[in-house]
Amino acid sequence: MKTSPLERVVHYVQQYQPTLAPLLFAQPLKTSEQAAEALGVEIGQIAKSLLFRAGEQYALFVAAGDVRIHARQVKAVFGSAKAKMASPEEVEAVTGFQVGAVCPFALLQDVPVYVDRSLQRFSVVYTAAGIAESLLPVTYEQLLQMTGGQVIDAAAASE
Repeated sequence: MKTSPLERVVHYVQQYQPTLAPLLFAQPLKTSEQAAEALGVEIGQIAKSLLFRAGEQYALFVAAGDVRIHARQVKAVFGSAKAKMASPEEVEAVTGFQVGAVCPFALLQDVPVYVDRSLQRFSVVYTAAGIAESLLPVTYEQLLQMTGGQVIDAAAASE
């Protein structure tokens, strides 16, 4: 039986933090701004997950909603190969989630995850939980644990 993206996230999270549960909303929250407004928090507390591709390689970057991921950081990850954002079709094929609902873990394919330091400034951040109507409150430490992510300074112009 095929599980929904939300069920996949819930099942994955249970392995790490059995008490964590996604927050569900009546309306889709497709942007960091919409999510922050629905929660009444700063845009920075929304952890956006962006998939980049260079050739056949993919990498997922997770950063605060108010941070722009610098092109040099993306290049550094791919060894200077020309990288670009993955298409919506690629995002769904690689992550199993639609754009606007990409959870940074419970991915369909095993891709490296890079978590930006900018999220450390908050006691709780909110990731998408597989569907546009859901958010998952996690600590920075839980985010690192569940993604197996490498910490980077995504907004920095150089390493």
